[in-house]
Amino acid sequence: MYLLGYDCGTSSIKASLLDAETGRIIAAFTSPEKEMPILAEKSGWAEQHPELWWDNLKSATAGVLSRAGIDPADVKAIGISYQMHGLVLVDAQQQVLRPSIIWCDSRAVSIGQQAFESIGTQQCLEHLLNSPGNFTASKLKWVQDNEPKVYARIHKAMLPGDYIAMKLTDTICTTISGLSEGILWDFKKQQPAEMVLNHYNIDPRLLPAIVATFAPQGALSARAAAELGLKAGTVVAYRAGDQPNNALSLNVLNPGEIAATAGTSGVVYGIGDQPAYDAQSRVNSFAHVNYAPGDPRLGVLLCINGTGILNSWLKHNVTAGLDYPQMNEMAAGVPVGSDGLSILPFGNGAERTLANRDIGAAICGLQLNKHTQAHLLRAGQEGIVFALGYGLEIMRNMGVQVKTVRAGDANMFLSPLFREAFATVTGAQVELYNTDGSAGAARGAGIGAGIYRNPRDAFAGLSCTRTIDPVETNKSRYQEAFALWCQRLNQHLS
Repeated sequence: MYLLGYDCGTSSIKASLLDAETGRIIAAFTSPEKEMPILAEKSGWAEQHPELWWDNLKSATAGVLSRAGIDPADVKAIGISYQMHGLVLVDAQQQVLRPSIIWCDSRAVSIGQQAFESIGTQQCLEHLLNSPGNFTASKLKWVQDNEPKVYARIHKAMLPGDYIAMKLTDTICTTISGLSEGILWDFKKQQPAEMVLNHYNIDPRLLPAIVATFAPQGALSARAAAELGLKAGTVVAYRAGDQPNNALSLNVLNPGEIAATAGTSGVVYGIGDQPAYDAQSRVNSFAHVNYAPGDPRLGVLLCINGTGILNSWLKHNVTAGLDYPQMNEMAAGVPVGSDGLSILPFGNGAERTLANRDIGAAICGLQLNKHTQAHLLRAGQEGIVFALGYGLEIMRNMGVQVKTVRAGDANMFLSPLFREAFATVTGAQVELYNTDGSAGAARGAGIGAGIYRNPRDAFAGLSCTRTIDPVETNKSRYQEAFALWCQRLNQHLS
């Protein structure tokens, strides 16, 4: 008996097959080999064609089934992880009306800020735990204002994961966790956020019906089964945004537990059981995957858009064909602090931790007679760590305790320099695990379908691959470099 998990990201779609009994991944496949394109018609815009996600999901499914060599009828449940905060619009025939406005698109910043002020900042924070900001509801308002003909044809406004679930089941629905990430859930009234819908003049009928995060959410249609090579009727039993799902994949479900990831974006995600918000909405609180009105679990999310994408930019534009392990080795040859060179990794759209400002990336303190390619590589990794450390200070001020952080043994955490710097700057012990988003989605499907009695059973096959403690001998040097980085950031913000 197997569970199929999809991780539908910005760059690619990954499918993993998990043996439900052993909890081990037996096969995985990612499509495409190169990153999916992001359309940027104007500065600050970021769009993708949802049909491209579906095409690559089909390719990933074919690849994982081929590698596994199993009978597709033995796949008993499907789970979905997806890029958060995007907007997908479909008509009554479930046809996409325009490209998806994705998470790092900045066009709705001013719309959200105006709504924050008009509705009332305290009203928003107490009910929504956030500003409407540059999230899905504000992006839908942008379409209403700027593309009225498209808006008039909308049957449902969805998140990217809702679209994937629709393609699998022909059923349109969403979750409380999903509505909260779009700033469309009222935590006080425990219902869709009328204050936002009314302010934006959005018909509540545009929102999908609500289903539980862990539960049968639809069955694989005959059409989708034929396209995917799976059995019709296979249950879709879980969906969640990529960061809540990343936390699930690391068994981070209870107050005080922390998850981190450093892929295209960098995220620290802490769990609490009390409403918490930042007055400037620089970090955000959402309903976690195991949220229930009578037993709330809230995820406090710190997101830095320009993390792994900075490392990728350095690889393609600064190095002469080096791979990431070679880059890591070269960077490690430079002392802590990069000899006074700092990089601000904010070149991927408006940053929430900077109050939705888009200041771009910056290289600070470059000395042409001293700094080398290796300095740039180290300063890039340190800059990502410092940006996450900057956001963590905001989280600490909200009462989030940061002692142990769990992360997948992947992406930036594959760099010894990065993980040592992260542990030392944050003062947290870092535990790395052999898991990822698609594995988490597969386990979530097992929980939702009732194959696992509880999360403890679902995570029986999860193991820690390594533990990284702060390096006390380097602590003062990192503190000095972090202080210089913060000073340079403040200069750019002033």
